[in-house]
Amino acid sequence: MTHEKATSGWQNIRPAVGSVTLCFITALYVLLVTNRMFWTKAYGYFTTEHTAFAAFVIGIAAAIMALFTFFSAKYITKPVLIFFVLVASVSSWFNDQFGVIIDKEMIRNAAVSTGAESGHLITARFVTYVLLTGVLPSLVIAWVRILHRPILKKLAYNTAVILACAAIFVAAGTSFYKTYAGVGRAHRDLMDTLNPVLPITSAVRYVIDTHRNADVVAQPLGTDAHKVGVADNGKPRVTIIVAGETARAQNFSLGGYGKLTNPELAQRNVVYFPNTSSCGTATATSIPCLFSVYTRGQYTHHKGLETENLLDVLTHAKVDVTWLDNDTGSYDVTNRVSYTYLPPSADPRFCKDGECKDEILVDKIDGWLDKVKGDSVLVLHQLGSHGPAYYQRYPEEFRRFRPDCRSNDFSACSQEEITNAYDNTILYTDHIVAMVIDKLKQRSNSVSGAVLYFSDHGESLGENGIYLHGTPYIIAPSQQTHVPMLVWMADDLAKAAGFDMACLSKQAGEGTYSHDNIFHSVLGMMDVSTKVYDPKLDVFSACRTPSNKLALN
Repeated sequence: MTHEKATSGWQNIRPAVGSVTLCFITALYVLLVTNRMFWTKAYGYFTTEHTAFAAFVIGIAAAIMALFTFFSAKYITKPVLIFFVLVASVSSWFNDQFGVIIDKEMIRNAAVSTGAESGHLITARFVTYVLLTGVLPSLVIAWVRILHRPILKKLAYNTAVILACAAIFVAAGTSFYKTYAGVGRAHRDLMDTLNPVLPITSAVRYVIDTHRNADVVAQPLGTDAHKVGVADNGKPRVTIIVAGETARAQNFSLGGYGKLTNPELAQRNVVYFPNTSSCGTATATSIPCLFSVYTRGQYTHHKGLETENLLDVLTHAKVDVTWLDNDTGSYDVTNRVSYTYLPPSADPRFCKDGECKDEILVDKIDGWLDKVKGDSVLVLHQLGSHGPAYYQRYPEEFRRFRPDCRSNDFSACSQEEITNAYDNTILYTDHIVAMVIDKLKQRSNSVSGAVLYFSDHGESLGENGIYLHGTPYIIAPSQQTHVPMLVWMADDLAKAAGFDMACLSKQAGEGTYSHDNIFHSVLGMMDVSTKVYDPKLDVFSACRTPSNKLALN
């Protein structure tokens, strides 16, 4: 058989289809197979407005058809359609399994994730799902033959199809405009899970944002900062900030949770702030936001990059600042201070497969304290309760709540097992923070110590079908935004600096707080005066003796 005949025979068994027809079939597949969460939410939002919902379905289908047809051109049809299918497949997995919305901030968070962290999400079920719903249909698209019209006829035909789809979309939108406007105002997340549109536009927005911020230089902040209080005992003032990861206040027994998840801190005379909210629902937003001078309402990623932060202001005041990281980085917060990323150490006592238990942070404290000569701040960035592999966050002796989920695939576990595994991570964090406090107590003869703990954001554990975190803040459930915060202060420091801890405890229980308070409260703890300090946002200000408060104003 000649080569020409063999080729001809192969071509004959491949089905031929028009490019617009293939776009229509692919669009229909994507809408029906990879948009379950989108259609479920939309149907629920329209409740009794069934006719409006039907028009909505037709309008969305027409819009997706127009989008796909726009790329109906020789040499680009197949690559673009395959790209759309693969993106929709991967996104729909996270939509359907975790209730995750792939917005710009989720893309940002994914972009800075470590390989170990990302690996926990790549389960056998995920791979199987993507193979069946993404790779397999992509192979079909690659296999079929596309019949293209002559270029001018193709241009005219494609334009007619796109205009027809656009007309259907407009007609559907205007026919029930009042209903759509009402639903859109009440449910701003209506379009947030439309695949593959949202993931692609979010990625484009992230790339544009990253390019725009590439050459940003942080402008000086608080260069007038200086220390105004010196303890009578002459000991250096040392504050250790424990920046927690993925701890939600709902599961802290200090705040009333039914399980005893904070047995050690309950005996450390800490002040707990039960009503505290986060700046974001993902680390990449919350960490730079809470260390910035901006409130949550003012903060943007660009502002965070172009303005120095709390650590810089402390440095201007001649406070020594060090950051030890066991999570995914500092997100540019530490660009101008001492920073150490611990997982690469692969310390066999704490580390395995690129991740370390948080005790590696505590292990470094004594060495750091040995070098303290003056007022200092140490930030410990935890891996904390980061999911979905909760069981890898705590050692065997902290498996107190059983049965606990021993998998990073939630489908393999019951709801009780998932919650128990998560609660064990909180129990372990309780132990970590208690050990940090004890380290400072052991040095009470040489330093005046304080510990401030807070979590960057919370976590969903299946409430309303949502897991993990990263939901857009405007629609995020309270489990992702209600976070724990607490403070411990040595008696000699409280007395010397005029902190009324009984007053603070009462105020903490009655008031409402947020990450907005962190910047100014740390300056207050360290007695650092600067024009950018706002006593109204300092949680300690109202519970200090008048002379000490006056010194900070």
